[in-house]
Amino acid sequence: METVTKSWTDERLEERFDRIDDRFDEVSRRIGELDRRCDQRFNEVARRFDRVDACLERMDSRFERIDMRFERMDERFEALHLLLLRLGGVVIAALIGLIATQL
Repeated sequence: METVTKSWTDERLEERFDRIDDRFDEVSRRIGELDRRCDQRFNEVARRFDRVDACLERMDSRFERIDMRFERMDERFEALHLLLLRLGGVVIAALIGLIATQL
């Protein structure tokens, strides 16, 4: 069997390096394309998060209003509690007075 040996001439080396350069150029182009696509996707995700942030801000304002309503309800329950205590005190005093007059 005959072995074919090619000598690496300057021309062949230059051709090989040119092909390698072409491949690296293709890789660079693909990476650039991926970067553009990723940038588009990240921008889309950022817009979605902006919408989520706006929604959360609206919810925060609603929760603040709900908190204010609960504070007013707490004040009303506190006032009702005091009223019931006073009423209970008056009833007890009236009963003591009634018992005292019957003895």
